[in-house]
Amino acid sequence: MKIVSWNVAGFRACLNKGFDRFFNEIDADIVCLQEVKATQDQISFDPIGYYSYLYPAEKKGYSGTLIYTKEEPLSYQYGMGIEKHDHEGRLITLTYEKFHMVCMYTPNVKRDLSRLEERMQWEDDLLLYLKELEKSKPVILCGDFNVAHTFADIKNAKQNVGNAGFTDEERHKFTKLLENGFIDTYRHFHPDETDKYTWWSYMGNVRERNIGWRIDYFLVSKAIIEEVKETNIYDEVYGSDHCPIGLTIF
Repeated sequence: MKIVSWNVAGFRACLNKGFDRFFNEIDADIVCLQEVKATQDQISFDPIGYYSYLYPAEKKGYSGTLIYTKEEPLSYQYGMGIEKHDHEGRLITLTYEKFHMVCMYTPNVKRDLSRLEERMQWEDDLLLYLKELEKSKPVILCGDFNVAHTFADIKNAKQNVGNAGFTDEERHKFTKLLENGFIDTYRHFHPDETDKYTWWSYMGNVRERNIGWRIDYFLVSKAIIEEVKETNIYDEVYGSDHCPIGLTIF
C-alpha cells in the first residue's frame, strides 16, 4: 500500500501547477492533503476510482484537509471531537480493517509565538486522541506537523532556535509522541541523514539552495514499524512550498 502526504498550500493553486500529473504518476492508494483552502464546490479535481473526504475550515480560504482513497474506509471522522480544536479543518481520521489513517495539519504558532499556548493544548489532546485510537488498531499519522524536530531536520538550526517551528516547546511535544510509541518513519530508515527537507521559504531562492526544514512526517504505531517497506521525500516535485512525502506499508 502506497500513501502520500502533501501540504499543497492552496489546492486550487497547486492544481494549476501540475498536481494532477503527480497524482496520476504516483498512483497512490491514499493521498492526504493539508492546507487545502477550499470548499467542495471550489474543487474541480475528482479522480476516477477514489473516494474523497474533505474537511474545510469554517474560515474561507484557510487551512483544511482532504483525503483521496482507493479503498472505502469502514468509517471516518472529522476533527478530534474537541470543540475548541475543530473549527479549522485540521484533522481527518479514516478507519480501515488493519489501521487508522490520520491526516493532520498542525496549527502554526505564528511568527510572534502568539498561538504557542493553543498549540501546546492541541499537542496534548492529539496524543490522547491517538492513544485512544491505538486501543483498537495501529495508527498511521501523516501531515504537516509545523515543527523541525532535531538539528538534522533544519538547515540553519542554531540561527532558528526559539523561532516558530523550532521552539523547545514544539520540539519537546514531538519527542513526546515518539516516547509514547510512535515512530518517525523517515528518520527510522535514515537515522544520520541531513539536508533532506520538505519545506522551503519562497524568499531568496532558498529551495534552489536547499535551505529547508523537514516538517512533514509519517509517524506509525510501533506495532507496525516492521510493516513499513519504504519512505520517500519527493523533493523534486514542485507546486507548493512543501514537497510531497510517501510511505509504502503492508
